[in-house]
Order: sequence, then C-alpha cells, then structure tokens
Amino acid sequence: MPNTDLIATLRAARVVPVVRTSTAARAATAVSWLRDAGIRIFEITMTIPDAPALIRELASDPSLLIGAGTVPDRASAAICLAAGARFIVAPWIDPTLSAPCRDAGAALMLGALTPTEVRAALAANADVVKIFPASSVGGPAHIKALASVLPHVPFCPTGGVEPGNVAAFLSAGAAFVGMGGALVDEKRIAAGDRAAIQAAARQVLA
Repeated sequence: MPNTDLIATLRAARVVPVVRTSTAARAATAVSWLRDAGIRIFEITMTIPDAPALIRELASDPSLLIGAGTVPDRASAAICLAAGARFIVAPWIDPTLSAPCRDAGAALMLGALTPTEVRAALAANADVVKIFPASSVGGPAHIKALASVLPHVPFCPTGGVEPGNVAAFLSAGAAFVGMGGALVDEKRIAAGDRAAIQAAARQVLA
C-alpha cells in the first residue's frame, strides 16, 4: 500500500486510537474491544512492554492497520516495521526515521507545534505532521491557524482529543486525529468496563 493510499485510509478513518497501557495484555484487550466496535486502525506505542511482539500479533490480522507510536529511534522503527507496522509515529522530529519507513513503504508521522517545526518535519520527510500536545496549545483553534498558512499539510492532532471535540478538530483542518483517553482508558480496561469503551468508540464513529 503506497503512502498516498495509507494517508487516504487514515483520513477516511478520521480517528486513530493511541494505545498506551502499562501492560501488553491490557493493550490487546483495548484493541479487541475497539475492533468489535468497528475500529480497524491502531497506534501501538513503544511505551507498552513488548510492544513489537504485540504489533506482530495484531498485524497478522489482515483486517487491521497497525502502526507504532512514540518510536524513539531508527533501530526501533526498523523493528516495528519488520513486525508489520504500516506507519511510524514520533511526537518529535527525527530525520533518521525516514529511511526505514521509505524502504518499507510505510507512512511517517513526526511531531511539531509551530509553523517552523512543521516545516522541519516536512523537511525530515514526514507524510503527516502530528500536532502534540494539541489541547494545551489551543486545540482546534491552533490547528485552524496552522492550516491557514500550511493548507496542504496533513495534520494529526493528538493530546486532549475526545469524542466531543473530534468534529471541531476535523473542521479546523485536521486530516484525522489521534485519541487515547476515552478510547483507551486503562482504569476502565482494568475494571472490565467493555461497555464504556465501546460506547466511546460508537460515539466517535458516529
């Protein structure tokens, strides 16, 4: 799947769950519940213990599109891509992540906040610019301001995105959003509250 098709798929999904939990088992539970609710794209963060093994397991399901998040360096990116990750995400700018993504035909998302940082991310061959943390720098208004001067850049705001403000971020110019919080609430996962997690997923999908 070329990068353009990957980005189109992400745009169509509108929301990518950012799975960040203290154990791989809880991450797998979150993915299972959200998959049953109709979500098919997941960002598995490298802060999860044994994240590459989980990525490999999930990527073996052809119905899912799996990416790796909070990828700290080129070596980690290569491991995730070998495990089946189709996109690599870092909340900062790391030009060394470009080569392994290019070689694997995967998409690269690099983090930025300001117009200068957005341009630096693009210069580092980012296919998507992750705006993080989005809520603490102005939320949808910040995305709207960036999109006004950089209208052709696919932005993915993450951090403070919730079911109630997804539409505002998209209307402001986001290509799609990353969401942890309501979709991957570890307290609810630990409590077995599948209904709450899936209710949030249905709200997002609606």
